[in-house]
Amino acid sequence: MKQAIYSSIRVGLVAVGILLTTLPARAQTKTTHSQSIDVATQRLEQELERIAKLAKGPVGVCALHLESGRQINLNAQQAFPMASTVKVAIAAQLFHRIEQGELSLMTMTNLQPADLHPGSGTLDVLFAKPGVQLSVQNLLELMMVISDNSATDILLRLAGGPQAVMNRLRTLGIQGMSVDRSIIQLLADLEGVTLPPADQWTLGFYDRLSKGLTPEARKAAVTKFNNDPRDRSTPEAMVNLLAQIYRGKALQPASRDTLLAVMQRCRGGVNRLKGYLPPATIIAHKTGSLDETATDDVGIITLPGDAGHLAIAVFVGYSTRPLAEREQTIAHLTRTLYDFFLFQPTALSTSSR
Repeated sequence: MKQAIYSSIRVGLVAVGILLTTLPARAQTKTTHSQSIDVATQRLEQELERIAKLAKGPVGVCALHLESGRQINLNAQQAFPMASTVKVAIAAQLFHRIEQGELSLMTMTNLQPADLHPGSGTLDVLFAKPGVQLSVQNLLELMMVISDNSATDILLRLAGGPQAVMNRLRTLGIQGMSVDRSIIQLLADLEGVTLPPADQWTLGFYDRLSKGLTPEARKAAVTKFNNDPRDRSTPEAMVNLLAQIYRGKALQPASRDTLLAVMQRCRGGVNRLKGYLPPATIIAHKTGSLDETATDDVGIITLPGDAGHLAIAVFVGYSTRPLAEREQTIAHLTRTLYDFFLFQPTALSTSSR
């Protein structure tokens, strides 16, 4: 009997010894895993910085893995001109008004001669036909798919104007994004055009005003615009908005699904976020361009299989490099982040600077 008890005690002590011996090994394994992720993140940071230099101008990047919450940043809190990526914020406020019952996608709007703004090739023909009406759905497609500026300013007016968009962003707790002007006013400031009172706007008035500008006046306007803090966003703020849209916080699920479906049809930026991604990649995005001042692309990328989704914003500020090189920079940055989140573990939340 005593021998049996002693044998049981010895077996128990051996088991405890094995357990005590195993625990440090498991702890070491966890530490090694963590160190591996840290090394991978450091290498990613270095690669992003190397690629960003190709643009020969300021570059900001924020990428958030929506399922794990893991975020990678490069100059993510620096403000950049949004250009047409502001249309994501305008759309979010527009859908909010629709959800409040103040509008609907079927609300019809008369096209007025004064509504024809620069960057509106598709609507040129329609403005020549008196009495033409378009629905909010039509205008939304024009704004998000081909980035039509006339449609955008009409929708901005229906959304309540820039202040209403800003109020919505504040309600959502989004800091670092400023929506201050209509598209036509932004373009006028960039090009040095002085707009007359709105009641004096007639068909083709903007083109007539811009033709009279001297090269010196245009150059001075660009310099002033590049130092203007209005209508800018940090990459992090834009990703915050995209994440809240995707997660159903900024919009109800039905509105979210409609907006993201429209953004998937965006025709611009084939050489930006999409540039080096596999051809079948699903991406809901919006581009933005202002000559040499801004080359942007923001959106939500669906990773293969069960790897999740990536909300991403890439802004390239003022650069005199050819457009193709600026777009290639965005494409390289995007593919690097795509591969990282596809192949690296996402269990730990990690942020680069």
